[in-house]
Amino acid sequence: MVNKSLSELDVCRIYVTPSIKNAGWDLKNQVREQKTFTKGRRIIDGKLVKEGKKKRADYILYYKSNLPIAVIEAKDAYMAVGTGIQQALDYAETLDLPFAYSTNGKGFVEHDRTKTSGTIVREIALNKFPSPEELWNRYKVWKNIDKEQEKIDTTDYYYEQGGKEPRYYQNIAINRSIEAIASGRDRMLIVMATGTGKTFVAFQIIWRLWKSKQKKRILYLADRHVLIDQTMANDFKPFGNVMTKIKDRKTDKSYQIYMALYQSISGNEDVKDIYKQFSPDFFDLIVVDECHRGSAPEDSAWREILEYFSTATQIGMTATPKETKKVSNIDYFGKPIYTYSLKQGIDDGFLAPYRVIRIDLDKDEGWRPTYGQLDKYGNVIPDRIYNMKDYDRNMVIDLRTALVANKVTQFLKKTDRFDKTIVFCVDIEHAIRMTMALINENSDLYTKNPKYVMRITGDNDEGKKQLDNFIDPASKYPVIAVTSKLMTTGVDAQTCKLIVLDSNINSMTEFKQTIGRGTRVNEAYNKHYFSIMDFRKVTDLFADPEFDGDPVQIYEPKPGEEIVPPRIVTEDTDVSIEDEPEHIKKYYVDDVPVMVLRERVQYYSKSGKLITESLIDYTKKNVAQEYGSLTNFLASWRGADKKTAIIGELIDQGVLLSELKQEVGKDYDEFDLICHVAFDKKPLTRKERVTNVKKKDYFAKYGEIARKVIEALLNKYEDEGIENIENLNILSVKPFNKIGTPVEIVKSFGGKDKFLIALRDVENALYAEV
Repeated sequence: MVNKSLSELDVCRIYVTPSIKNAGWDLKNQVREQKTFTKGRRIIDGKLVKEGKKKRADYILYYKSNLPIAVIEAKDAYMAVGTGIQQALDYAETLDLPFAYSTNGKGFVEHDRTKTSGTIVREIALNKFPSPEELWNRYKVWKNIDKEQEKIDTTDYYYEQGGKEPRYYQNIAINRSIEAIASGRDRMLIVMATGTGKTFVAFQIIWRLWKSKQKKRILYLADRHVLIDQTMANDFKPFGNVMTKIKDRKTDKSYQIYMALYQSISGNEDVKDIYKQFSPDFFDLIVVDECHRGSAPEDSAWREILEYFSTATQIGMTATPKETKKVSNIDYFGKPIYTYSLKQGIDDGFLAPYRVIRIDLDKDEGWRPTYGQLDKYGNVIPDRIYNMKDYDRNMVIDLRTALVANKVTQFLKKTDRFDKTIVFCVDIEHAIRMTMALINENSDLYTKNPKYVMRITGDNDEGKKQLDNFIDPASKYPVIAVTSKLMTTGVDAQTCKLIVLDSNINSMTEFKQTIGRGTRVNEAYNKHYFSIMDFRKVTDLFADPEFDGDPVQIYEPKPGEEIVPPRIVTEDTDVSIEDEPEHIKKYYVDDVPVMVLRERVQYYSKSGKLITESLIDYTKKNVAQEYGSLTNFLASWRGADKKTAIIGELIDQGVLLSELKQEVGKDYDEFDLICHVAFDKKPLTRKERVTNVKKKDYFAKYGEIARKVIEALLNKYEDEGIENIENLNILSVKPFNKIGTPVEIVKSFGGKDKFLIALRDVENALYAEV
């Protein structure tokens, strides 16, 4: 009989681990206990960033190191055996596992997605847990895997001691691709948000197919020298001397892994058809990085390459599949074999959340010149109403450019003037003027180092040479990069903390790519979140259902129509990365004043949407969902051993406490903020609460030293809030260290337990009034 008082950890130690070991599972190589597989959503709390709850499974079982196959959730012994099955199923769905188990130490409930056991859900005895071979054989039957496919599927991924292992979602993308190729599929699409490691996934796919000898010669296509060079030096480094980069119009057929730019092997007359020096069947695998670029005019070359090597297996990788009425990545590569979205990446804590500063300018609502008005160069300005869509495309208001540069600079001065920043402009000419305006606003830092502000556009060789330095976290300069289209894709700017949108972005593809420049996390350089400063209402696209949903195929071929890679489509709203819109005459005015109409901050909510309502209304709704009534909230607050636990729950729920303090009052603590905002109770400041406690002399029963400690705790609460006084480490700092050592202080209360009771009494006295 199982002792019903056993905790979850006891159940694991006494019953579960021995059970799976007896079933033949290798505890060292096939079992991961207490396996954490997400980072926990990063929650912006003022200037601080806190990590939310991580997802952690009690056990994940692996047939091989790269093949997780089952998850087990254990519960306390007094609970029913199936209590944990829903949690296990949630984890199994996230991890793409076919088998989920729940246990209380008395037996197991099995949920079998394969149905190969004859039923979906069944209860099995503790000593009947299936072996690794049994689960793998059931999986093979389900997937119809033969011996040849099994050899490919079970090839290990690359790993070196101390190196990085694939994250759970990367492992899913890798395994689904390997499995699909082993089963004969020759076209596939992987969609992964910017910053989630597409290149690493590509490397592991290629490695396993190459090691299993399923694919012997592989071509990796990208569209930037820096992407190829970074890839070869980092993720693809283990390929060593079997890898080469095709350059200088030279082809050497003695290698096995080939890296190439689309435009280096096809595209203009000088290098036309270099790829045809290889026979059409030379490559048996082609990976196309940033495959959404296929419809842009300068990059249409990869369409020719893919058609030429049509017998090769081809994998398209992108954060944003190109889907318009005339062109479709999905049409060619097929529906995504796996999609890992920006929202999921932020929820998991692998990507940085964002906040949006929306700045609306008065002239953006509409400005009309007087009849016959001349611009500053003496040109007659056509008489019509100009608005945001016109500015910097055919109408330039110099003071508007200056105001944008001023607001960007103001923001950096309030945060950190050395935060890496990308400013997106309408075109190159606009970028030139914006660069000048930013230099003027930051003349002090620009004088010290002219690389503080750099224009990085397709026509500027000096700026392009600084691109590597901008994306290098260790490089201080450039700080502000001003661009038009060059940096919207393929730029791994790990430490970029501010994205400025002063360009009219209408394409969802371009919008996602642009936002993606800020989504990477770099903890070593304190990059946990980023800000978006929007001057063009571009962030309205966040509200579009298409923004972070699964890719939707818009173009579908007619019956019998040949399926080919996306071709050039002039009607597409996108322009190529370095192309500029067709030449349009611009008019310039330098005497039209521009003012800010509205400026507001919007935050990324737990639901993955921007908070567009007032912070107070948003808080009231969130607290009501969590607690329902003031009575319930007070019961939770007063019943908590530590108030910081309730504060943590509020933050996890998406309540923005620091921002609320800025709006309602900095002198109120979290308790009063919630009572006031959510339940319309009059708030008391921390000072008022302390004064009320001191008036009533609650603590006369304590000795002299203990009373001094309690008074210091009250003063500390008044200055800093409840969180600090609940941390016992506070006893080591001023003014407590002047009263005595932590041991002496605790002894003055009669021991640690009595000190904690006294601390609880202090908190009860502080929150006696509502």
